[in-house]
Amino acid sequence: MSGENSSADDVQRVWDVVVVGAGPAGASAAYAAAVAGRRVLLLEKAELPRYKTCGGGIIGPSRDALPPGFDLPFQDRVHAVTFSHNGRFARTRRSRQMLFGLINRPEFDQQLVEHAQKAGAELRTGVTVQRVEQHGSAVPDRRTVAVVLQGGETVLARAVVGADGSASRIGAHVGVKLDQVDLGLEAEIPVPETVAEDWKGRVLIDWGPMPGSYGWVFPKGGTLTVGVISARGEGAATKRYLEDFVARLGLAGFEPVISSGHLTRCRADDSPLSRGRVLVCGDAAGLLEPWTREGISFALRSGRLAGEWAVRIAEAHDAVDTRRQALNYAFAVKAGLGVEMSVGKRMLTLFERRPGLFHAALTGFRPAWNAFRDITRGSTSLGELVRTHPLAQRALNALDRGQAAPAEEAATPDPVTSRQ
Repeated sequence: MSGENSSADDVQRVWDVVVVGAGPAGASAAYAAAVAGRRVLLLEKAELPRYKTCGGGIIGPSRDALPPGFDLPFQDRVHAVTFSHNGRFARTRRSRQMLFGLINRPEFDQQLVEHAQKAGAELRTGVTVQRVEQHGSAVPDRRTVAVVLQGGETVLARAVVGADGSASRIGAHVGVKLDQVDLGLEAEIPVPETVAEDWKGRVLIDWGPMPGSYGWVFPKGGTLTVGVISARGEGAATKRYLEDFVARLGLAGFEPVISSGHLTRCRADDSPLSRGRVLVCGDAAGLLEPWTREGISFALRSGRLAGEWAVRIAEAHDAVDTRRQALNYAFAVKAGLGVEMSVGKRMLTLFERRPGLFHAALTGFRPAWNAFRDITRGSTSLGELVRTHPLAQRALNALDRGQAAPAEEAATPDPVTSRQ
């Protein structure tokens, strides 16, 4: 779009939808808009495939949000979960049916982008977006957004979707507000076949030493993904937790091929999801489950919604119609993902206060394990569970008041005496 004919090209070439960021949220948005027959440009600053700090667990809601015909590149299928409380009171729960699958993000993300391309989206990699403009000399009319790239090139669109991650420039333009920021640290550790065999089909979740923290081990063939997450501001303690965790697991002698860190950011309840003709989704919107900090299913689901509503915004002829469609997008996000997030926030508050109770419930109280199993498999959600199960409602309300429900206490063993 540069050169002598740039002004003529700009007049002719206004994309219906430009998506910034080619992770799961962006690829899903590009796919949804392209499937609707619109001219879609997907911009990504990295070259693909690229590594991303992420456990790589694909739960039921993620699987259900994938494009038709998507063949998940599972490295392992999880049928068992070992729970421990800061390395102690370990107990393993098993399921005959698969709980969730484990993927490597580079190939998963690449495959999502390929589906978007097959649907008709055009991909440009190695492109950094500096800003978006909805007014001013770069914008030819009120129905157009200018996406300004590093180096000065401008791309024009009828609608823009920001899916550029948790440090999003598009999110800054929209005015996304965050009220929970956590630090995740992760190591990819190659292990001998005998060690890998011991972990096959099983993950470990360890409730950690700092409030709201936990660690995980996800097996992926000959590599174990080992990570921990805790509130930002506890960097040294989080690093120490990871080191202690790896040592406890007997993995300290193996050299990680990748060690990385990442901040996850959770939106405030009143945070905007749009501004004018610009929408945000996934990490760029601060959409993730606050308790587990699970983000892939939120990225896939919000990305699809953003793509669908970007198409409607691209067709809007005035500010009133644009605003109506943007509000509809926000409503769709809040009605589904927002409900799950609000329950997740309550769960996190309670988990910070009573991690031992959570551990005891999941390892010794069958309804709690059944709920975990059903949520990971996608047959229910946190929001649906609380809405439809009186016991879950009563337990959450009682714990909200700072005390465990008597029925739950009676059915829940003490973690110290729980069978190993």
